[in-house]
Amino acid sequence: MLRTDRFNKADRVIRIGFWANAVLMVVKLAAGHFGHSEAVFADGVESACDFIAIGMTLIALKVGRKPYDSDHPYGHGKVESLSAIFVSLVIAATGGWILYGAATTMIEGRYATPALLAVLAAAGTIVAKEALYRYSVKVGGSLGSPALLAIAKDHRKDAITSVATLVGVGCAYFGAGIMDPIAAGLTSLFIFHIGYQTFRTSAHELMDGQPEQSILDAIAQLARGVEGVDQVHEIRARHSGQYLIVDLKLDMPPEMTVKRSHDIATEVKRRIFDHFSNVGDVMIHINPSDEPHEDLIRL
Repeated sequence: MLRTDRFNKADRVIRIGFWANAVLMVVKLAAGHFGHSEAVFADGVESACDFIAIGMTLIALKVGRKPYDSDHPYGHGKVESLSAIFVSLVIAATGGWILYGAATTMIEGRYATPALLAVLAAAGTIVAKEALYRYSVKVGGSLGSPALLAIAKDHRKDAITSVATLVGVGCAYFGAGIMDPIAAGLTSLFIFHIGYQTFRTSAHELMDGQPEQSILDAIAQLARGVEGVDQVHEIRARHSGQYLIVDLKLDMPPEMTVKRSHDIATEVKRRIFDHFSNVGDVMIHINPSDEPHEDLIRL
């Protein structure tokens, strides 16, 4: 997949989520206000926070799609992980806001009786947000985009929140007003968990943490299959937005010429690019295979 195609697909997903969130925000705020439901109105405020978060992600993708330059020789992909960190903080803040509102309502003991309009708004949000989650996680997973996957988790968080909102507002509609804040409080715990997972993944990528071992094993196996490579001495990789940057150390026969080893390294890199569309660059170091090699490193 071409670089432009990757970012165009990501932009499409984000923009659909952006405008869908705008519509849901207006609908839930109106339904909560006119339908006399504190839970649905709070859900609308949450959508307003998501609206801001998705807008930040659009900006991040615009920056991240810039090619490498002299100041950023590894590209601008890290901005996606920074955006995902921001989204995780918005998710956590939303959870705290919902928990505070639920606790305040229970302490004060003021339970409103919502209208049917509020119940329908909560039900419609579940369907819309779950559909957005599945669409976003499918494209985000295929592209390996941390920003898209963070937004997908945010959509799933909204769907979970709306389930609790529906239970609470539904029970309140039939007379059990206390269920509204209880459901909201329990939902906030799920929201905290999703925010933590998003933050942990993004922080791991920002700190150049290794990707899944299965990916490294597959790349190493591919390199070993190239004629002239005796062994893969070491493999490391790190995320840069939607791409992986791979470092390979290959053992080759000591009598091999520089040109021949260079041609083999080029073939290794070509095969990795052909098989892994999310690999952005491969740096290869060659060692003689007839003697032990001690790595010089200060990290």
